[in-house]
Amino acid sequence: MTDIRTAALIAATLTTGLSAGLFFVFAYVVMPALGRSDDKAYVQVMQHVNVVILNGWFALTVVGALVFTVLAGVLLLRAGGEVRSAVLPWVATALAFYLVTVVVTIVVHVPLNIDLDAAGPVDEIADIAAVRERFEGRWERWNVVRAAADVAAFGTLAWALLQYGRVTNKG
Repeated sequence: MTDIRTAALIAATLTTGLSAGLFFVFAYVVMPALGRSDDKAYVQVMQHVNVVILNGWFALTVVGALVFTVLAGVLLLRAGGEVRSAVLPWVATALAFYLVTVVVTIVVHVPLNIDLDAAGPVDEIADIAAVRERFEGRWERWNVVRAAADVAAFGTLAWALLQYGRVTNKG
């Protein structure tokens, strides 16, 4: 069972780190770069992102982070003793941070992305500046929140993994 707990905790940390990196790069690189673009380029690129991001790697990373963190928590609940008391609170905290990421994505980003795509092809949008204005500020502000929560989840899982190694390698 130790090997399965270890694998689940490593997978949770890895997938959470990958999703944190994705949202972090969007917050501090991609969106500021797009912010320097004209309205047409901004909307068109974000519409393209909405299509290409829906792939197996994205699903494995974002859904995997949630699944593996929950799995690690369940397996740690069964561990008992010092392993449970030293590691489970950190995994639970990471899960709480990651749930912020998931909720923000579902409640804010998905509807904004759907609205942006519903605006249609950029060459057919009558007021592209208004489409961008309805999307840009809110999407970007909440992406910073999502990125921060995900980075916190990753850091917390990394700490949990260190604690797990400490308590399982005694003696």
